[in-house]
Amino acid sequence: MTTINLRDYYPDYYNKETYIEVSDEVAAFFAEEKRLQTNYAQYIRDNKALYSLDADDGIENDALQRPEQPDEALERRELTLLLSAALNELPEVQRRRVLAHVVLELQMTDIAEAEKVDKSSVSESVSRGLANLRKILKSFSDVPNFCSIFLEVYER
Repeated sequence: MTTINLRDYYPDYYNKETYIEVSDEVAAFFAEEKRLQTNYAQYIRDNKALYSLDADDGIENDALQRPEQPDEALERRELTLLLSAALNELPEVQRRRVLAHVVLELQMTDIAEAEKVDKSSVSESVSRGLANLRKILKSFSDVPNFCSIFLEVYER
């Protein structure tokens, strides 16, 4: 017979030392279970598997991301080509300012400082450029939805 402390094996139920005698088989079982738990904890540490999907380190986003499908890639490419064609129809100054503001996400004051012009002229140029883009995109008869897609994405 072997004496074990129940507090070692059931700390939630025994808050003070409680010793009992058990058979050697039961003591061996408890010892083996403790070794298995220690080995598993070491395995987790060795393989750096300490994260979970709730760790807020981006793993859950990577797990949920699915690769771009061929039809989505084709649609994205077609939309990019249409937007490029529409941008090419804008005057050079409007195109440059719209790209700087919408694509590069520069503030209008930064664009004005870089071009050494007044902020109001940049603001007016960008708003007119977007209005012209809207007209150009509506004139594309083969893609009626493109104008609404563009407005959703680029006029935030």
